[in-house]
Amino acid sequence: MAQAQSGDIVRVHYRGTLSDGTEFDSSRGREPLEFQVGSGQVIPGFERQVEGMAVGETSVVTIPADEAYGQRDERQIQEIPRNAMPEDLILEVGAGLTATTRDGKEIPLTVVALTDDTVTVDGNHPLAGRDLTFELELVEIVASPNKSGFGV
Repeated sequence: MAQAQSGDIVRVHYRGTLSDGTEFDSSRGREPLEFQVGSGQVIPGFERQVEGMAVGETSVVTIPADEAYGQRDERQIQEIPRNAMPEDLILEVGAGLTATTRDGKEIPLTVVALTDDTVTVDGNHPLAGRDLTFELELVEIVASPNKSGFGV
C-alpha cells in the first residue's frame, strides 16, 4: 500500500486538542485538509507524522510547541497609543487586527487589553507555547510526483 512521501499531495482528516482535551480545530464535517508533504504548508510536527502513513491509516501524535507554533515571545506584545488607531475602528479584547510592516508583510495581531489611552496587541500565534495533540487519518494521496505512472 502506498505511503505518503515528501512531495506527495495528500488529504488528511484531523482533530486537534490541547493538553486538557479542549478541541481547537477539526476537519470533521468539512473537506479534509489538502497539502503537499515537505512543503512547509503545515506545522513541522504534523507534516512529519503524515509522512510514511498509508491511506486509511490513523495516528495520534502530540507535537511539542517547538514543532508547532513555537514558544511564546513576550516581545510580541505591544502597547499602542489609542490615538494611533483609526478612529472608526471598533476595538474589543479578542478582536483580530492586521499590521503591515514597511516591506509590506502582514502580521496578524490579537487585542489583549484596552484602556482609555492604549491598545495592547499580541503578535504571537494563539497556539504559541502549547503542545498540540492531533488525531490524524490519511484519507488520500492525491498526487505523487515521486512515482512515475509508467510502472518503471
